[in-house]
Amino acid sequence: VQLQASGGGLVQTGGSLRLSCALSGLTVLDNVFGWFRQAPGKEREFVASITWRNGRKYYADSMKGRSTISRDGAEKTVDLQMNSLKPEDTAIYYCAASDLPVLNSVSNYHSWGQGTLVTVSS
Repeated sequence: VQLQASGGGLVQTGGSLRLSCALSGLTVLDNVFGWFRQAPGKEREFVASITWRNGRKYYADSMKGRSTISRDGAEKTVDLQMNSLKPEDTAIYYCAASDLPVLNSVSNYHSWGQGTLVTVSS
């Protein structure tokens, strides 16, 4: 199983970024895919998830209304569009795969990408 996150970078407050997670080595229909983030000195926290089979989406309150998670079957990617970014969104963002129904728990995800750094300047 391989998840490859990309798309991070430096952006000003109010800007946008689109993260992408390339998937390989797993049957996507059997999985939920999530984005998490970890800021320096803080625990990894849930951002958003999508159930591949039915497209159901779930967002953390911190990103609700400012982000959209999506899946692309042709490219076999899970993307996270983030808008109206704030300095407190600065973190390493990770994509992950889970075959369990609880969507926002770090421990339920069995495979993780390497992370991509998002820095939002004030």
